[in-house]
Amino acid sequence: MKKQIAALGLCAAMVVGSATGCSTASSKETEKASAADTTTAAGGQADTTAAPETEAAKADLKGNLVFAIWDNNLMDYIDQNDMVGKFQEKYPDAEIEVEKIKDDSEYWNAMKMRTSANQLPDVMFNKPFTLSRFKDYLVDLSDLEASKNNELAAGYAMDGKILGVPLTAGYEYVFYWKDMFKEAGVTVPTTWSEFEQTAQTLQDYYGKDNPDFMAIALGAKDEWPDYPYMEFMPALEGGNGQNWNDMAKTDAPFAEGTDINKAYTKVNELFNMNVFGKDPLGMGNDQVTALFAQKKAAILALGDWGLQNIQTGTDDYSELGTFYLPVRNTTDDPFRVIVQGDSFMGVTTHSKNPELAKAFVEWFYSEDWYPGYINYVTSASSMTNFPKEKDPILAEADALQPDMELVMYDGGGDDFQAVQNEIAFDYKKLGAQMFTEGFDLKTELDTLNTKWAEARTKLGIK
Repeated sequence: MKKQIAALGLCAAMVVGSATGCSTASSKETEKASAADTTTAAGGQADTTAAPETEAAKADLKGNLVFAIWDNNLMDYIDQNDMVGKFQEKYPDAEIEVEKIKDDSEYWNAMKMRTSANQLPDVMFNKPFTLSRFKDYLVDLSDLEASKNNELAAGYAMDGKILGVPLTAGYEYVFYWKDMFKEAGVTVPTTWSEFEQTAQTLQDYYGKDNPDFMAIALGAKDEWPDYPYMEFMPALEGGNGQNWNDMAKTDAPFAEGTDINKAYTKVNELFNMNVFGKDPLGMGNDQVTALFAQKKAAILALGDWGLQNIQTGTDDYSELGTFYLPVRNTTDDPFRVIVQGDSFMGVTTHSKNPELAKAFVEWFYSEDWYPGYINYVTSASSMTNFPKEKDPILAEADALQPDMELVMYDGGGDDFQAVQNEIAFDYKKLGAQMFTEGFDLKTELDTLNTKWAEARTKLGIK
């Protein structure tokens, strides 16, 4: 499958990653053995001054590491598979304390306090939106094979430095019932106008006999389920995964002509069509997912994690298919698809054993550990040298768009979040408001612009 990578210069990084990612495990072991066998001219002793790839250098790496995590699935896998013991097979003098913190909210609070006390763990995880927060406390990992073989790491680099290696890759899908499309005489849409037309045709066809039918299931009562439209479409509109961060740099990010204005204009038009059933605000995500599973709706936009929920709700998912949300205006425009890196493993500047910590990251993403982990979880692999076959249902979306352009999504850094909190801007709540009578998008965006400029001034954000 041919993928074009949008934003942040990832194209060049992918070329490098692909070139280095093709090395086989056996060839790497051969290189290590050769390096270890290198002798000096004087006495034939092994050259222990070589890079840490040599076995001799490995033996010299010793000390204690603290590895802080919040992920329950990862903790279960670590316990079940003796991670510490496996790492010590290569680094016998290393000790690792795995510190499990309750959840990510508590994790960030703890890391913030430890930053001030100079007590960050040796190895920590970050989210895309926290990398900028901790960038001054993270070591550059650009030289690691794990970074070079990672499909997403270079796309999140800061000032040319890879500060974290993402553990997984996340994609967003539109689930649909192929038999319902066929009966209604519609095909998978490839542009935004086609998406609107498809939804309307489905609503008209099935709604005439079922007044409760929803062409598109949403669950707007919970507000958050509108995220495929309200959160991701601005980034897809302009192919800019840093959209939220760029908004923090301007006083009028919602003005006409901006990516967010274009995207929300499309969303508002869609939400005002009668394709979401009689009461879009009356049902939450669980309810509409269950109805979709029973074919009381034809379309549902969710992440890859939604597949299991749909399958649980039906006895027959043989006609379930996927496609990517077509935000583009014409077929001549690039077909953009959101991809997110998650759980960026990094080494902190507070580590007393930085070389051992880097060796741990390298090992974690090697054949000794990563393949087993990525097959244990439902998420997609972020490593080019350890690809994970997608579920056939999810793979259908890739087959429909072989030349798709991936947009590396960043959820917004500290400046964006500061302004967002100051003016109480909640894009998911805004999406729900679009379903209410009397809502005027232009008035709302003009008001947001005014508040945004005032907040930037108040907070001193430039």
